[in-house]
Amino acid sequence: MAANEYKYVATMNTDFGELPQVMCNIGELNQVFLNLIVNAAHAIHDTGKNAATGGAISISTALVGEKVEITVTDNGCGIPQENLDKIYDPFFTTKEVGRGTGQGLAITRSIVMEKHSGDIRVTSALGSGTQFTLCLPVDGPSKAERAGADGSN
Repeated sequence: MAANEYKYVATMNTDFGELPQVMCNIGELNQVFLNLIVNAAHAIHDTGKNAATGGAISISTALVGEKVEITVTDNGCGIPQENLDKIYDPFFTTKEVGRGTGQGLAITRSIVMEKHSGDIRVTSALGSGTQFTLCLPVDGPSKAERAGADGSN
């Protein structure tokens, strides 16, 4: 599904490091990756670039201590600094009507931070692009966090 969003606007570059198995909900993380790739493709499209003229999305993975880092980088239009603190707010979007709901990054943040006890960082520069870095604990949420999430002890 993501390929349909980026195949005409960007080449996909991957650098997948050696990773252990990670305790996670793969369906939820697939939603995260889809959201980030679609946003990257839209940002590249907004610059006027395409796959033939240099539009690029890069995804890399690495094991850093007891966490897995997944980085999604694009060379799209970037996010204005004044919007960086709002990008995870539900319904916040800079896209025109009909192109975005403002839910993708709010859902992404919830899945990574609340459901997987991870972290998400973003860096962006107008005209240069954006990089999202996800950090997920290999062992998933701690036992106490898992117990609190389902109400059991």
